[in-house]
Amino acid sequence: MTEEKQVVAIIGGGIAGLTAAFYLQKLIIEKKLPIEIKLIEASHRLGGKMQTVMKDGFTIERGPDSFLARKTSMIKLAKEVGMEDQLVSNSTGKSYVLVKDKLYSMPGGSIMGIPTEIGPFITTGLFSIPGKIRAAADFVLPKSAGNVDQSLGEFFRRRLGNEVVENLIEPLLSGIYAGDIDKMSLMSTFPQFYQVEQKYRSLILGMKKNAPAKPKNEEPAEKKKGAFLTFKSGLQSFAEAIEGKLDPKSVLKGHRVGKITKTNKQYELNLNNGETLIADCVVAATPHKITQTMFSDYWFFDPFKSVPSTSVATVALAFPEEAIKTDIDGTGFVVSRNGDYSITACTWTHKKWAHSTPKGKVLLRCYVGRAGDETIVDLSDDRIINIVLDDLRRTMDIGMQPEFAVVSRWKDSMPQYTVGHKQRLETINSNIKSELPGVFLASASFGGVGLPDCIDQGVEAVKGVLNYLNVKE
Repeated sequence: MTEEKQVVAIIGGGIAGLTAAFYLQKLIIEKKLPIEIKLIEASHRLGGKMQTVMKDGFTIERGPDSFLARKTSMIKLAKEVGMEDQLVSNSTGKSYVLVKDKLYSMPGGSIMGIPTEIGPFITTGLFSIPGKIRAAADFVLPKSAGNVDQSLGEFFRRRLGNEVVENLIEPLLSGIYAGDIDKMSLMSTFPQFYQVEQKYRSLILGMKKNAPAKPKNEEPAEKKKGAFLTFKSGLQSFAEAIEGKLDPKSVLKGHRVGKITKTNKQYELNLNNGETLIADCVVAATPHKITQTMFSDYWFFDPFKSVPSTSVATVALAFPEEAIKTDIDGTGFVVSRNGDYSITACTWTHKKWAHSTPKGKVLLRCYVGRAGDETIVDLSDDRIINIVLDDLRRTMDIGMQPEFAVVSRWKDSMPQYTVGHKQRLETINSNIKSELPGVFLASASFGGVGLPDCIDQGVEAVKGVLNYLNVKE
């Protein structure tokens, strides 16, 4: 008599769900485990925000364009699915901040906007003399109260003053989360800054001591290895490679989970086609609001209702290189809120990712939408493109219309780790463990928004599943 298989339902086919399905299937095969996987995705494709447009020789990312090379879980997964040979580093070069119609070069030695070298900070035109004097107060200010969460804005304004925050730190940090730094949690986004302050008291001195040592014979910028990696064939090809390793019978696309209910020691999943799936374990690799809706019978998910998500859009513009009359030496810029601009950042993709653009062409990728300024995302493609072009012409001498443009909208796609996020999540997970054992959360809403962060969560979810089902790895 064959052993009855235990069913693990993985809801959400983004990178976290794909990772969980891939590694769980690998272990099932290696250890001949009596486990069956069901990967359930509401849309008709897997990969979530990893979407790539291939057009006229251009490689255009609709969502994320890369990941941090130092977060190695994505490299490991790329090797597992045979994509390692497609990995490519970004070209390095100058980055700029746009403040009140002027592009300022990012001060040398700054780490996420925090100065570690005094010379470039003193000489930059990004800040006024009073602003620089106020930032120097970091050398004498006491450290924060112990282990209390606070907003990024509160933390950095106290240490370095408003001007450094608004002209440098805010454009950099809010560019990652499309968030309001005066609401975002320090402990859930950049706890390392808090730890540096606690250890060294001065944030500047602490970051300087922790900064990587410069090599004696430093290579020119164009030969340095970039901090980011992507795939020459586009990030969507990575999602497709993972999907290609999965048993097709385990993947249910175009199936939306309505409600999940615990029945005895199992879970009943109601699908949009009227079917019911019974699972022994559930990995919810879904955004927090969808997770709350699925588990709406359980009060402890209710805090997810009030966690905001920001809507953003990316606008990729392709030009012949002669369209850019005055070229700028660099790979892109972020935009300070101290100016009348709709774009929040612009990447000169043709310079940052050489593989993305045919010879003789230029690819600019701009970002619009952020917390408190999201209405632009709802405008028509033509309106958005014209607004972006107007902004670009104020900073660059562009003499032509683009050959084509690709607008990608991401509605409510950027979860905001507001103050108290970590504690809120710990409380919810504690209630899940006691009330809904065998349920695990893994997505950008919970433990990090970057692709490797989501992969890490998928891996942890698999460990949780195996532990719950009493399977030794």
